Amino acid sequence: MEPVDNDLFLRKYQPSDIKIASEFLTTWLPFLSRDLCSDCVHVLSRRIRSLDSETVSRDDKPVYDHNLEDDRFINASETASPKMSWDDMTQEDGFNEEEEQKVREDTTKTPQKRKLSRDEREQFRFVNVKRMKVFSCYEKVKGRRVDILEGLELHTGVFSAAEQKRIVDYVYELQEKGRKGELQERTFTAPHKWMRGKGRVTIQFGCCYNYATDKAGNPPGILQHGAVDPIPLLFKVIIRRLVGWHVLPPTCVPDSCIVNIYDEGDCIPPHIDNHDFLRPFCTVSFLSECDILFGSNLKIEGPGEFSGSYSLPLPVGSVLVLKGNGADVAKHCVPAVPQKRISITFRKMDESKRPVGFTPDLDLQGIKPLPYEQTTLNTPPAVAAIRPSRWGNDQNGGNYNSRGGGQRKHRESSRGYHHSESRERSPTSRRRGSSRHSPNTAYRPKVHSNNTSSDNV
Repeated sequence: MEPVDNDLFLRKYQPSDIKIASEFLTTWLPFLSRDLCSDCVHVLSRRIRSLDSETVSRDDKPVYDHNLEDDRFINASETASPKMSWDDMTQEDGFNEEEEQKVREDTTKTPQKRKLSRDEREQFRFVNVKRMKVFSCYEKVKGRRVDILEGLELHTGVFSAAEQKRIVDYVYELQEKGRKGELQERTFTAPHKWMRGKGRVTIQFGCCYNYATDKAGNPPGILQHGAVDPIPLLFKVIIRRLVGWHVLPPTCVPDSCIVNIYDEGDCIPPHIDNHDFLRPFCTVSFLSECDILFGSNLKIEGPGEFSGSYSLPLPVGSVLVLKGNGADVAKHCVPAVPQKRISITFRKMDESKRPVGFTPDLDLQGIKPLPYEQTTLNTPPAVAAIRPSRWGNDQNGGNYNSRGGGQRKHRESSRGYHHSESRERSPTSRRRGSSRHSPNTAYRPKVHSNNTSSDNV
């Protein structure tokens, strides 16, 4: 292939534009190269790689994003590790013009307006994530009064609307691949819907979790032998976001995930996630809001009807983190969803439970969380000055007091949270809002379920 250094077409663009084009095309290479012959795919992949070389040659130095990995191609049809960041070819990164204008006004008094870099936009969004950590619900467990929600966290604002759309579209692409038999045997499961509420579609990556003892006698847990696909690139980008933005700790980087695709009326019965997976783990919600119910003794009241102590709405795009008592003492379940929903649960396997032949993904090693304060010369003062003030002071509701200010503090925090998220609620959710935190509230979805072995939200 001829060198591109003197290409007249590329000379019309800035190095930063060429770099973005290279990242965009690299991400979409598997789609662009579909159905092409191997020679054509090889030429296409080399041409895309040459764009990044053009950026380096014109700047006389490599251009790196602190969240990116170098471009590598495994073969003609799949990328090993393209740049690990959100594609913002169309600036769909959730940072709208009003926010950008506000930061510009705060950072400079000169007439010239400087466009924020990707790092600056990311820092701005990171420090504005809402983190709700004040959840309390006390029950008597084995004769002791225990806060069953200790360790529970809810993060909102982690994914923009554009990012959510991209994720949902990709999930539907995966579902279509599964239907066509293009995924590994254990990756895609679409049980026959023998009754309403049964047959939730699941797509597993990294490992196959066996929900119940199978015909071969394998007990519930991670199958030691089971063909599943590795975690896709886009999901690895999500994991890097979750760790980089302090949603999950760098000591518990997920190496597996499961996608749940709900139809209207689908539900998940009461369960505690299997300890083949470490804590914390998290679930991201897409498409529609739903309720998740917690309690140390959740009950099935009837066909798909659950009752328990505490109900929490999961807004669209929110990330629910489970650890501590919230993961291991309280059971959780999802009553029948009022409309289509997608959830992705990210979990790290216990090393002793990993499948035979499992190899850690190099793209998920060494992820460093962003600093809460960035005060380098390259960062606008308005961005660096923003504090993560929305973190809850009482992380796990430990100061709960049925007679004192602790309870009032919890209630005020809860009211403040629900007010801030009210725009994301569906009309159905608002009608049920008054009973979300009432003890012993019964939920009566119109589905039947007797299966209590599900291990993901």
